[in-house]
Amino acid sequence: MDIPAAERTLGESHSPLTRMVVDTLRDRILSGAAAGGDRLVEGRLSEELGVSRMPVREALRQLAAEGLVTIEPRRGAAVTQFTEEQVRELVEVRATLEGLNAKLAAKRHDSAKIEELQRILSEGVALAETGDPLTLMRLNQRFHDALANIAANSVLRDIMRSLRDRTALLFSPLNSGRGKQNWEEHAAILRAVIDGDAELASLLATRHVYNAAQMQP
Repeated sequence: MDIPAAERTLGESHSPLTRMVVDTLRDRILSGAAAGGDRLVEGRLSEELGVSRMPVREALRQLAAEGLVTIEPRRGAAVTQFTEEQVRELVEVRATLEGLNAKLAAKRHDSAKIEELQRILSEGVALAETGDPLTLMRLNQRFHDALANIAANSVLRDIMRSLRDRTALLFSPLNSGRGKQNWEEHAAILRAVIDGDAELASLLATRHVYNAAQMQP
């Protein structure tokens, strides 16, 4: 029996090969190895990764849905490049939501989840000056995800996860020399959460985003 095109596309978009291509390209983009505006040519990626064009095409569509890739008719795919106005808007929104996230985490104060956050912080501090950028980026994501778990607001967590991927495009070229500062700021946020100081946690988390973007609030 023939499988409808829509079902074939859905299956292909979740295939192991597609997931592998998505993960590979996402790592390149979020680590800064592929910069904003860089072309992502299906045929070239297919040869390089040793897969057919279909999983590459589906991976590019998925990354476009996440905002990391832009696909234009007759021009193909490229790493998303933001205008100055878009950068400002993204940073403003993320800073506001990270502040709310930290505030909720300080109010809800889940001891078991705070212990997990402390473990991630210790790992990040230890690797801040010697770790490779991709490992530090993943640890940074784990820290913010763990903080969101303490805040325990599923709507906020989903929105922020999407925003973090998009803003990572902005932060990755700016943050190569501030690994230690990033983790010092994380430590300050965690101390405020442990102390239950919601307003301070919110202020520090908001400021952390602006610092990472090298912008003034």
